[in-house]
Amino acid sequence: MRELFEKMIDESMAAQRADIDTIKKKRGTDFKIKDAEPYVKVASKMEAMDNQAQSVFDLHINSVKTHFDTLCSLTDTVIPEDDPFVEHYQTPAILEILTEEDASFSDSLDKFIDKIASCEALIGKEVIRRYGGFYGPTCVVDFALIPGSTSNVVNQILLETDIPENHKQAILAAKSWGMNTSYGVGEAFANALEGGSTAAEAVSEEIDTLQNIYKNPIEAQGQLMDNAGHSSFDVREYMNSYKKKMRSTVIGAMEDDVHYGNILTVPAYCVGDIAHHISQSTFNMCKDDMIMGIIEATTDVIETSLRGNLDNFKSVFDVLSLATGSSACATEYILELDGFNAIMIVDLLTKRFHNFVQQFPTRGAAAELHNCDFMDMIYRGWGYLDKARKGRASESGILKPFVSGFEVNLNPVEENEVIMNPQRYAYPACAISVRFSSLMRLADYPCLLTSEPITATMMTNIMALNKEDAGSPVKGCKNCASASLIDFRHDFCQWKDAV
Repeated sequence: MRELFEKMIDESMAAQRADIDTIKKKRGTDFKIKDAEPYVKVASKMEAMDNQAQSVFDLHINSVKTHFDTLCSLTDTVIPEDDPFVEHYQTPAILEILTEEDASFSDSLDKFIDKIASCEALIGKEVIRRYGGFYGPTCVVDFALIPGSTSNVVNQILLETDIPENHKQAILAAKSWGMNTSYGVGEAFANALEGGSTAAEAVSEEIDTLQNIYKNPIEAQGQLMDNAGHSSFDVREYMNSYKKKMRSTVIGAMEDDVHYGNILTVPAYCVGDIAHHISQSTFNMCKDDMIMGIIEATTDVIETSLRGNLDNFKSVFDVLSLATGSSACATEYILELDGFNAIMIVDLLTKRFHNFVQQFPTRGAAAELHNCDFMDMIYRGWGYLDKARKGRASESGILKPFVSGFEVNLNPVEENEVIMNPQRYAYPACAISVRFSSLMRLADYPCLLTSEPITATMMTNIMALNKEDAGSPVKGCKNCASASLIDFRHDFCQWKDAV
């Protein structure tokens, strides 16, 4: 198993380093699709070992290559306004392939679409709650089943749908990590209501939209992008080309008995580095030396912690847990250097959320999703650091938090010249909020802190070990920061009822 753990670390850190090295070199310049080529190269080197399924790795590798090649054939760049959506074009195409290749799955999807229409009361309640901010800050495209998320609503509808369990799990996965279209539950309702429709008419429009993303996945995504003013390339041409090129890979996974939920998940989660994480918006954001330093130091904490515990891991889930837990510790530690902690930030961003709802009732469904990711991350890190501080008491030396029994190495933060010299980036005598202010920018975009390239790569490794079990969404309590500290929304979570 040690060899497998080391492979997981090597592959995931190579993906992260490809992103960071490119960003460090290119920040402040004009983004070109070709800038993402280093990421494509490291993804292409991934391979199965022992009892991992190569068919799962093929979904990952071929999707990355197809995504890159297709974008290169359509455009030389992607503008910031369009880059969040580049990882939303894969699942619609793959969902169509599955329905075309498997009549029984197509029948199940039709039954689910019909069931959506008969769940008017359920959908009406959920979209009204999201519109009014009832659940507090929530991630509408969360990879778990938290209240207010699309996965939560889809799961409730699936519980009422009479189709095979594995088909239910596939449909659920398609709207979690799969990201079947860019649609987040409640957006059609909010826009219709604010546009003058009655509540009943707005719910009807919501139902039509939800049905459409499953009836016509590619065209529905095209319509969503039309409405969003997408201009970087022809999204329909992209999806149809991607669908054609990926069909044989998908069929190969089907023939290898890979769970449809994994087939729908893996190809989308791995492509976001191309024109989203490596992108113009990232190049612009990382002109800030402190932001760049935070991303670099957090990456170093992750890697040194993983490699330092290589002989201690017992399962692949230990590796994943430490990867995400160490980054949480690092980010919270940096926050605490400026006298802040997760509790304060969760309070701040939750209060801001409620003001934001009132100011912008037609806010994008995804507006606060990364704020939620950030809060959940630092709250998790705070738990580890708080325990470590109490255990250390008056002893000197750098803090040594533990994640699931594995020690986290925070030395890279203390050794980072930028992070430890904030006086160089503000009025020197009063530079007490520099790191905090940069972290607030990262609160809107924490993808390279959490880190998505690392978790995507590790999840492909894990799913390849368990190809017949749906690996998404997370069927467990997320210990949501807002719900744990401020909002009483636990009663509305679906994690125990996941299909």
